[in-house]
Amino acid sequence: MTTEEILSKVDHTLLAQTATWEEIWGILDDAMKYHTASACIPPSYVKQAAEYVNGRLPICTVIGFPNGYSTTATKVFETKDAVANGASEIDMVLNIGFLKDRRYDEIEAEIRAIHEACEGRILKVIIETCLLTDEEKIKMCELVTKAGAEFIKTSTGFSKAGATFADVKLMKEHVGPVVKVKAAGGISSFDDAEKFIELGADRLGTSRLVKIMKQGK
Repeated sequence: MTTEEILSKVDHTLLAQTATWEEIWGILDDAMKYHTASACIPPSYVKQAAEYVNGRLPICTVIGFPNGYSTTATKVFETKDAVANGASEIDMVLNIGFLKDRRYDEIEAEIRAIHEACEGRILKVIIETCLLTDEEKIKMCELVTKAGAEFIKTSTGFSKAGATFADVKLMKEHVGPVVKVKAAGGISSFDDAEKFIELGADRLGTSRLVKIMKQGK
């Protein structure tokens, strides 16, 4: 697999609390230069970013980030606001406490409500695999599939660990046939990225691969 093919599956990401517009601008320019799948940035910069790229790059943003325990109404409002500001893709965070409490119907209803608010944009559900048992990961594959989201995503990158090969393999085996997998958090080399793709990841959330490309130029 070529570096170009791998980069085409990358959501080039900057979600640090300290992110400035100058840094976001750099992320956007790099994402366009290296033809990544999208740029994933904080909601507060979506409108400015969408105006800047002017259709040349999908803008992805995060909802209920990074803890996921906002109310459904809040997450739906965030989603509608992001869509109105020009977001093409939405990465929402699961309410992990609800999963631990086995409130499956409420989780499914929340994903459905946010998916509806996306108005046809891609929805990725972040389940924070490092905090879950394998049983819980499998259950979330089922719920994400039933709720109609386009992707299930491993991690926020803000918890105690990121994507693992084992988790991507497990998720790919248990999601429905139309649901894709996004690996995120800790992907630091093209070799690792290729392995994640081979195991079934359709997207990769990382900024390090573009940094590697820039260092080689």
